[in-house]
Amino acid sequence: MSLPASWADLPFFRDDWPAIAARLDGQDWLPGPARVFAALDLTPPEAARVVILGQDPYPTPGHANGLAFSVTPETALPRSLKNIYAEMRDDIGAAPPNGDLSHWARQGVLLLNTSLSVLPGQAGVHAKWGWDRLARQAVRRAQAERPLAFVLWGAHGQKALAGLPRAEDLVIESAHPSPLSARRGFFGSRPFSIVNDWLAARGEAPIDWALSETPAAE
Repeated sequence: MSLPASWADLPFFRDDWPAIAARLDGQDWLPGPARVFAALDLTPPEAARVVILGQDPYPTPGHANGLAFSVTPETALPRSLKNIYAEMRDDIGAAPPNGDLSHWARQGVLLLNTSLSVLPGQAGVHAKWGWDRLARQAVRRAQAERPLAFVLWGAHGQKALAGLPRAEDLVIESAHPSPLSARRGFFGSRPFSIVNDWLAARGEAPIDWALSETPAAE
């Protein structure tokens, strides 16, 4: 597993990663070595503008692609992502054509999970392995580059990054988009337009959330 070059000097990779890697060795874990650091690979610290935090990868083989809330293009939308897209349509009038959020990451949306590995069918099984230290360190590194917009859905994300947002950062907190809680404040929160208005006020390009222009093939 190659480390994400722009982030490889974080203390996590010296202090925590060797033990986690040893525990993963020999296990059939998701999303697998090629995608485990996809969020960091696609969004280097100097490019990060927005932080969206999830919990852990989808535990169904073939679904997770290493980005929070995101799935592989051919995967049916998970329930939380369906609700995210429903809110996006209400907010900005459009949503992406599939569940792959790589185009968000390429525009500076850091789509981190607090745990970057999981076993098939066992959600949360690696949640206490120390992965969460990477999320906090990565956010601090990105904050050193510019003010960030934090989109924190649900108590888990809000607690995981508690104390990190600063006065110059934008913080949007709401209920989680899961079917159990979306109607308790997620729907109607309009995070996508709020983030873009904030970016525009800073003289930055907005996020093309709905992928209005199809990117060139890689």
